[in-house]
Amino acid sequence: MYRVISLNANGIRAAARKGFFQWMEKQDADVVCIQETKAQVHQLTDDCFSPAGYHCYYEDAVKKGYSGVAIYSKQKPDKIIRGFGIDEFDDEGRYMEARFGKMSVVSVYLPSGSSGEVRQDAKYRFLDAFTSHLQKLQRRRSEYVLCGDWNIAHK
Repeated sequence: MYRVISLNANGIRAAARKGFFQWMEKQDADVVCIQETKAQVHQLTDDCFSPAGYHCYYEDAVKKGYSGVAIYSKQKPDKIIRGFGIDEFDDEGRYMEARFGKMSVVSVYLPSGSSGEVRQDAKYRFLDAFTSHLQKLQRRRSEYVLCGDWNIAHK
């Protein structure tokens, strides 16, 4: 059995300063999925972002300080998949999948529509595209653990 933790960090560097990685170490999780990292991989060179015993994978946004997801895993994944094939959202670092044999763990960060109609429309586009992606995953007949910040309430 896997122990999986999912967390919206609201900035992985800020979370690190507040003791997140010390907390994570005590949890003994097999996989930790983080959403809203708000950092690019070149900003995560400090040793605290590579905790002992974990393989670290980041999917950052093109825009600095915006969205992004991460997966930390004790076991090295067979494959890491970054994005789900829709440039508009892949450029925002919203999806990463770690495959371990017939099981995959996904870290996903859905767009928030709370900033206005334009972003709410983007969220609807994401949901449509992501639904299609999930249907493709379902046809694979593998096991999936979906972790994420779903940003589902927009009002």
